[in-house]
Amino acid sequence: MYRPLLLLLLLLVTISSSATLCQTAGRYDATLTDLIPLIDRKQDFMDVKEMKIQELARTFNQLSTRDTIKYSIANQLYKEYTPYKLDSAIVYAEYSLQLAQQYRDEDWVMESYLDLAALHFTAGMYIDSYNILTSISSEQLSQHLRVKYYDAWKRLYKFYSSANHYDEQYEAKSNTYRDSLLHELDPQNNQYQIVYAEKLLDHQKTEEAKKILIHLLDKSEEEDHERAILCFALATVFKQEGNILLQRKYLIQSSVYDIKNAIKENAAMQALASLLYETEHIEEAYKCIQSSMEDAIFCNARFRTYEASQIFPIIDSAYQENEAQKKSILTLFLAVVCILSIFLTIAIIYVYRQMKRINRVREELFEANQRLQELNVQLNTTNEALHTTNLEVSSVNKELAEANHIKEAYIGHFLDLCSTYIDKLEHFQTVLKKMVMGGKMEELLKRLKSRDMIEREVKELFSTFDHIFLHIYPNFVEDFNSLLLEEERFVLKNNELLNTELRIFALIRLGITDSSKIAGFLHYSTNTIYSYRTRIRNKARVPREDFDDMVMKIGRINKIY
Repeated sequence: MYRPLLLLLLLLVTISSSATLCQTAGRYDATLTDLIPLIDRKQDFMDVKEMKIQELARTFNQLSTRDTIKYSIANQLYKEYTPYKLDSAIVYAEYSLQLAQQYRDEDWVMESYLDLAALHFTAGMYIDSYNILTSISSEQLSQHLRVKYYDAWKRLYKFYSSANHYDEQYEAKSNTYRDSLLHELDPQNNQYQIVYAEKLLDHQKTEEAKKILIHLLDKSEEEDHERAILCFALATVFKQEGNILLQRKYLIQSSVYDIKNAIKENAAMQALASLLYETEHIEEAYKCIQSSMEDAIFCNARFRTYEASQIFPIIDSAYQENEAQKKSILTLFLAVVCILSIFLTIAIIYVYRQMKRINRVREELFEANQRLQELNVQLNTTNEALHTTNLEVSSVNKELAEANHIKEAYIGHFLDLCSTYIDKLEHFQTVLKKMVMGGKMEELLKRLKSRDMIEREVKELFSTFDHIFLHIYPNFVEDFNSLLLEEERFVLKNNELLNTELRIFALIRLGITDSSKIAGFLHYSTNTIYSYRTRIRNKARVPREDFDDMVMKIGRINKIY
């Protein structure tokens, strides 16, 4: 009763841990942007692995040495630790050997020896592995154990050839044991298909190998270690074909499955780091080789540590150089920002001085306005006295009254306009200060370079001028059109008070006859103003030489204004 319940508990723990580790078993193509964040989450998957191992270890420690199920638990712990932490895997493999010897089960003893041999060469202990394997005869093994036996010999020589000058000799021995392994395996078995694809690849039959591996990959359902092995094998196929994109794709896939299954004894991440370095993805290559080195050290897989240590200094050097270049660029940017800050400070000081100057001008204008008002009173008094005492100068008085009225209207509007522009400058200064305080340098430069405000203010100035002028001379347009030929008279658009031509002669009506001054006010060239004046005179129904004098006599002052 006790053993079935314990086995059921163990099965539930295994299923639960596997479900947590591989959250979604569906197929998907991971990219480099998926892998890099996953590297930072390795500890999450390691925690799941540790939880599963702790549960198995707790069960193992609770069992009596007389209980044969303890061997199965020790064997399962060995399998969990093998791709994760080799030292611990060796400990539980030795436990399994002791229990097998205690139970006097020859198959268990041989299996434990073969497991130890596989662990020893993975950890770089080639002599220990060799001694164990040479002490075992394949004739005394069952078919299941002969598969493990030949697989161990094949992998031992494969590992050893990778770190030995006489690699061809040991590669040949590995191939011989591979053939023996294929002879023992069922051709329908996945292990057979993977080993056979490896043989095809060694014989440059990449298409056949690729077909087998893709079929196995499509058939697999779980994101497990076998799927990682298949992706790595496919990456090797595409490496031989020179297809870098697909090689990288399957190396990324293999690395993702290794991380999700907490596989620390892996080759995909280190191979991916080399490929990324060759394709000048330095930051990603550094991240991958750092992860590969961490995994190898954690697992105590000496061969993997040796492999990673060969390329780590190269990638690290390139990474440091890349970081140095970034720092140089950042330093340059900081220098540019400092220079811009200096210019901004100068601009703020300039604006501040301008504001002080404007304040002085405002005070002077106020005093001038006061004096002008006094003069205005005096002029009105003088005009009234002249009107009552001398009828002959009445026309002169009318002209003076008109001049005074124009002066009062324009001075009032001029003061209002100055006040408005001072307020706008104060607002503009406030906006600049906020931009400076907010570090919005690009927006500040854009605002300083923009002509939108200038064009808007010019448009507003013209509108103000048009309104004031037409308040003083409300019939100006009709009277001006009466001086032109009927077909040449101006028809204004909707919401248009004056056009450019009318505005030029409105200024002439106010006594500004100099084309250069008119050009300055309207923001045109002197030649353009001269052309406008000439063209309008040519359209007149009065003599051209009298046209300007006739314009000066246009209109009556709007007394209500």
